[in-house]
Amino acid sequence: MILLVAAACGGHTPDAKPATKGDPHTVAVGTGSGSATPAPPATLPNVGCLKPSCAFHAATATYFTCLAGGAGACFHFGSPCAPADSCMYDPADHIYKLCTRAIQGTCEQWGAACGPSSACMFDPADGLHHHCDALAVGTCKTYGALCAP
Repeated sequence: MILLVAAACGGHTPDAKPATKGDPHTVAVGTGSGSATPAPPATLPNVGCLKPSCAFHAATATYFTCLAGGAGACFHFGSPCAPADSCMYDPADHIYKLCTRAIQGTCEQWGAACGPSSACMFDPADGLHHHCDALAVGTCKTYGALCAP
């Protein structure tokens, strides 16, 4: 499956073609031109190219590249990172702040309170990421639905 996604995002896969029936957001995948016995095509959801994010890992109080996540959590972490908007969660006081000096996924020097541009914030109460429906100076007054970190 990963090879299929990788091929769709950067390479050429001659056996992949748009589905002709059903959901317009699916892709039909054949078995290949060298197959002795053709199999019916499988229909896979067209998820597009994966876009890793930079997510807070509560157990280590560090930000890592999230290679696969959803439902409020990251399932596969990569290398340390810092969010593009420099707004990071400070686990010491449970507030999002601008990080003026990030090193290996942690903040060495904090600035003013902020809110992440994605509005997807870590909730220390359940350890998951939720959409913030009401932002209040670096914290979230009202958490909404789960979001992919």
